[in-house]
Amino acid sequence: MFKLNLTIALRNLWKNKTSSMINVSGLAIGLASCMLLLLYVSYEWSFNKQTKDDKNVYQVMINFDGPAGSISGTGTSTPNTIAPALKETYPAVKAASRIGDADTRLIANGRNSFKKIGRFADADILKIFDYTFIAGDEATALNAPNNIVVTASTAKLLFGTTDVLNRSVRFEDRVNLKITGVIRDLPDNTSIKLDYLMPWTLFENLYEWTKRPMWTNNNWTTLVRLNPDANAEMLNASIKGMIKKHVADATSSPMIFPFSRVHLYGTFTEGKSTGGEIEQLRLFMGLAIGILLIACINFMNMATAKSEKRAKEVGIKKTIGATRASLISQFLIESLVLTLCSAVMAIVLVEVFLPLFNNLLGIKMNIVYANPYLWMSLIGIVLFTGVVAGSYPAFYLSSFNPLQVLRKRRSGRGMWSVSLRQVLVVVQFTFAVILIISTTVIYRQIQYLKNIPLGYDVNQLVELPQDGQLEAKFELLKERLMKSGAIQGICQLSGSMADYNSNFWGMEWPGSTETDRHMVFSQLATTYDFAKTTGLKLVEGRDFSRQFSSDTSAMMLSVSAVKVMNLVHPIGKIVKYQGDLRRVVGVFQDFIWGAPYRKQDPMVVAFRKEGTGYVTLRLNPANTPSANLAVVERIVKDINPAYPVEFKFVDELYGQKLKSQKILGLLSNIFGGLAIFISCLGLFGLAAYSAEQRTKEIGVRKVLGASVANLMQLLSLGFLKMVVLAIVIAIPVANYMMNSWLKKFDFHTGISWMIIVMAAIGTIAIALLTVSYQAYKAAKANPVDALKYE
Repeated sequence: MFKLNLTIALRNLWKNKTSSMINVSGLAIGLASCMLLLLYVSYEWSFNKQTKDDKNVYQVMINFDGPAGSISGTGTSTPNTIAPALKETYPAVKAASRIGDADTRLIANGRNSFKKIGRFADADILKIFDYTFIAGDEATALNAPNNIVVTASTAKLLFGTTDVLNRSVRFEDRVNLKITGVIRDLPDNTSIKLDYLMPWTLFENLYEWTKRPMWTNNNWTTLVRLNPDANAEMLNASIKGMIKKHVADATSSPMIFPFSRVHLYGTFTEGKSTGGEIEQLRLFMGLAIGILLIACINFMNMATAKSEKRAKEVGIKKTIGATRASLISQFLIESLVLTLCSAVMAIVLVEVFLPLFNNLLGIKMNIVYANPYLWMSLIGIVLFTGVVAGSYPAFYLSSFNPLQVLRKRRSGRGMWSVSLRQVLVVVQFTFAVILIISTTVIYRQIQYLKNIPLGYDVNQLVELPQDGQLEAKFELLKERLMKSGAIQGICQLSGSMADYNSNFWGMEWPGSTETDRHMVFSQLATTYDFAKTTGLKLVEGRDFSRQFSSDTSAMMLSVSAVKVMNLVHPIGKIVKYQGDLRRVVGVFQDFIWGAPYRKQDPMVVAFRKEGTGYVTLRLNPANTPSANLAVVERIVKDINPAYPVEFKFVDELYGQKLKSQKILGLLSNIFGGLAIFISCLGLFGLAAYSAEQRTKEIGVRKVLGASVANLMQLLSLGFLKMVVLAIVIAIPVANYMMNSWLKKFDFHTGISWMIIVMAAIGTIAIALLTVSYQAYKAAKANPVDALKYE
């Protein structure tokens, strides 16, 4: 029986090539869209799950005290004392490691030098992450200060091979290191990215200040691995007062949080995770399921649109003894065959478009066909889609009464089936309208954030790392660059203008209380010409200047800092900052340093020549950027020949802050458009069905004098009513969803009535264009052929 049903299914599919092709195409697009979205969801879901026994690996977070025992915020950076203290004091901690920033650092093989991501970490990092060693001993790879572990790609870049054990490389043109391990390249979906790894003891040898215990300076990442039988909640309770034991007036407390959850659940309120990227991931999962269901609905509509041609077949089969079960089986097999063809086409589409998809999102996803879970998932999706898409046609067609079928009378059943199809179309277009409104609001919000005032002039602003001789010879660099005419300003900064990187507490000022010492401030260190170079907007006072020798112990405050400090006349006030007394010389407008959609913390900009890490330049707009950069590169290379010159435009760095919102907007636009396209295919199928059902009626009306316009109106009006109903249902749903989404941003746009009006008009226009072809085709048909229909 199965073989017979399969043969009949293949014959029917081949006989109705156009209908089958539309069905296969619609399902293939739906399946491919679903697969791509679920592939991205899987990629994000697997973030930070490359550790040994990942459920026992935790990241140490820092909670900052707020008023009345509350928690004002949670940070991911920790002091350099937390990791060793946890390991020494708590038996539940099996391994603990401090991890340095992911800075690009110079590494050379004696002839060529490269800037790659190098991190310092304690040796315990090898007990936390599941690095696959190609060469070397994991137990001893980081047990000496001058050891280094490199990834396979870094080894090949330096020496052309991974057989590099015990070879020597030079780090930062300062020290020679011995390669004691080669590991496989890390996957992209990990937060701790690196090209090579060095011992924390080397970090302390190179930078003396890092040896000092600093319980209140949060600069590093700390990870711990607990014993399998450890209780994380009990450990959290016991370490809460760790910092306050060493610093009596401390205003921060450590806690541990599962490392595998940081990427998706990294938003904290009152020290508790309240969401994060997981919310966006849920939207994509809903979008994937929605597109697949729309494709299934489309299949149903196209199948039942051709039901007239199958009705006689069903009637004859029932007359000669076919059971309803056998007919259901036949139609489900047809559906599964179509779905299988669609799945093959979908895999081809995914393979074709995956590189473009990766490029658009800036990630590296691939399909591992050797993974059995992939095939299990694919088979599950095919079976689910085939059964869901084919269930309605199967049960509908198999329900025909043979006597009524052969006499062409099925009015009772027909009314019910049409009503159900109308419901399906309303569901399709409700989803489509929600997508149109949502993508428009997301686009407007991204544009709003892009155009929000930054507080400084980002145009023509360039930064480069202050590597090698650029710190010691900064004055020479400044003199030569200014004389070249390629720049208009230059200054040194402790961090990037586009990236939040440091905070502190414990500042004192006139009238401050003990509670005020708990206030957390952002901090940035700089030198002369800071405001001139960055275009920072000064509200009061002045920039740091060589004309005032006392400026070496001066500072500037942001407007929000002045407000929380309650300083009426801040200029000239003496403030205690990091244990030193400093004079306030300027007040600047708050600028965006952290997330552009969050209110900025009060900020301090202090004068300090030591420990600066970036050179920030303002290019001369009279010349082309390429000409300016060529001059700058030549001068920088002449002063600092050991290092490659790395320029980064600050506006591009700022744009990276909107990456997650851009991904949301991009995927919503792409897959929303596909969902609308598939919905239109479903409407096309229903229009074809309606025209086929009313062939005789159309012929009679034409004979009686009905015009083409009258007939097109007759055939189109019912569909437009369904679309209008979908719009009415979708508007409040979309409005609620997008208002909830916008509330996550401190700064956001609103939902304009114009968006809703344009979405409604656009949807009606799309539906009208889809239906009008079938309506026009039916209205122009020869009435003689229509009257011969019976």
